Amino acid sequence: MTELLTAVSIMFIVAGPFLLVANRFDLPTVPLLVLAGIVAGFGLDAFGIDEELTLELAQYGIALLVFAFGVDIDLSAVRTVIVDSEIAALAQVLVVGSLGVAFGVALGVPIEEAAFLGIAAALSSTMVGTALLRTEIATNLVRGRLARSIHFSQDLLAILLLLGLGAGTLAVGPIATLVGYGLALLAVAVLVNRYLFDAIGRLADDSAELMILGAVSLLAVFVGAAEYAGISIAVGAFAAGLAVRHDPVEYLGLFNGLESIKDFFVAIFFLTIGALVVLPFPFLPYVEIGWTESVEKLLLAGGLVLLTVVVKPAITTATLIYRGYEARSATLASLSSDQVSEFALIIAIEALILGLLTQSVFDAIILAAAVTMVVSSLTQRYDERIYRTLADRGVLSANHERIDTLSDVPRELSDHVVIVGYGRHGRKLIEACEEDNQPYVVIENDPVRRETVVAECDAFVFGDAMERYTWEKANVDDARIVVSTVDSDPVSRRLLSFEFDADLTLRANDRTIALELLEAGALYVSQSDLLAGQQLVTQIESVLDGERTPAELRDEQLAELESHSQATS
Repeated sequence: MTELLTAVSIMFIVAGPFLLVANRFDLPTVPLLVLAGIVAGFGLDAFGIDEELTLELAQYGIALLVFAFGVDIDLSAVRTVIVDSEIAALAQVLVVGSLGVAFGVALGVPIEEAAFLGIAAALSSTMVGTALLRTEIATNLVRGRLARSIHFSQDLLAILLLLGLGAGTLAVGPIATLVGYGLALLAVAVLVNRYLFDAIGRLADDSAELMILGAVSLLAVFVGAAEYAGISIAVGAFAAGLAVRHDPVEYLGLFNGLESIKDFFVAIFFLTIGALVVLPFPFLPYVEIGWTESVEKLLLAGGLVLLTVVVKPAITTATLIYRGYEARSATLASLSSDQVSEFALIIAIEALILGLLTQSVFDAIILAAAVTMVVSSLTQRYDERIYRTLADRGVLSANHERIDTLSDVPRELSDHVVIVGYGRHGRKLIEACEEDNQPYVVIENDPVRRETVVAECDAFVFGDAMERYTWEKANVDDARIVVSTVDSDPVSRRLLSFEFDADLTLRANDRTIALELLEAGALYVSQSDLLAGQQLVTQIESVLDGERTPAELRDEQLAELESHSQATS
């Protein structure tokens, strides 16, 4: 226990200055956490802390991240794009995985170990890929739904691989037994989620602290059950996440608390990955390898990085475009898969412990994982620029089949209002248009809202507001005004760049950005704080003037909040 606390202390002491630099210069934290982990690794060696303890810490760190992912799973969102995402995930596994195995064999790695190279190349990180979708807007668009669904499909495959690996043999009997234990654990998790978790909430009497304690207790029970059954603790942690999974609005205090806990273990995860990295340079302290082995590790790691960062996103983009998605959505979704999965890492750790993987190949996988996670944080930060560069050079072909199939806009429509987004603000605008018999077109890109839009709107386009074809489909040239209800600076600036003949109304959450958008040519910018202040003054005056009673004001507020909850669900 003392060594474990020493290891964690060294990691966070080293990480502190790196995080200060990241905060001061607005840098992505992932590269600096990995770099801090590499530096901390030398400190661990200096204090005589062996790799076994670091591996154990990595296993528990990854397991807790898997728990956090299980908690965040939104099956309704995954279901909307499940077929296309499964095809993309399958393409990654078959094509990239096979290339990874072939690459390893070509470099003289035994095929049994090369299989783990294929797994590392094929599987993508749920926590890295989806956590780097920086806003709720990005998460709820097609790209976010696709990314989450692809990761979900691959994680289920990884769980089956973990269950089979735990048997330590290729015999059917032991593998079937462990798979049965794993499936039983997942079934129990579903039952707990459906019948027991709400009872825990009632007993806790809406106490966030008690709910967090209950969730942690469930995690301990499922991890303990996995240990007892002889299966990976990551499977138990994933099952615990499924057991806890609920609507965040219903248990807001619990999920806010779990979010803080998740941030802590995300830091532990990246620091541990960095600490496990063995830099293949013989001249460094505590590195005891020759130049030949060093070159072999660099080649293996370099090949994995190439397959993961370049080949895998290319295969995913091509698959999604073939399935009818627009090039931008396909590209941005694929860029969330350009890293080695945390499940692949725990599979590699299990294989190393079981003696199925040599230290040299394991070190190459860890090095590739660290590099790809750093690269992924950068590609997500500059994803729009990457896409624009590829599109401008003609690398990506346009495919508008999906938007043509899902959209419905009368050809003769003119002098209409184009409304971007069918959230709470969008619905209010549409209600106003329908009351005034004003024709309109809704542009929406969230698959979850598709059925609602079809049922409730007269004309709609399911497409990416950042792409010109979406606006051609909405017949913007004949529009009277364009109103964006999306609070996104990149979207607003992209719409301004189109230079529509129609007046353009935008939305911003920041006063400075609102001023910049107005100066850039927007007719009007809806600024949340300003509007909220004006609305508050109007409501208080109506009560003071006797136009409504306090009870009426309260009832109206409750109705608005319930309407907002339904619009965002």
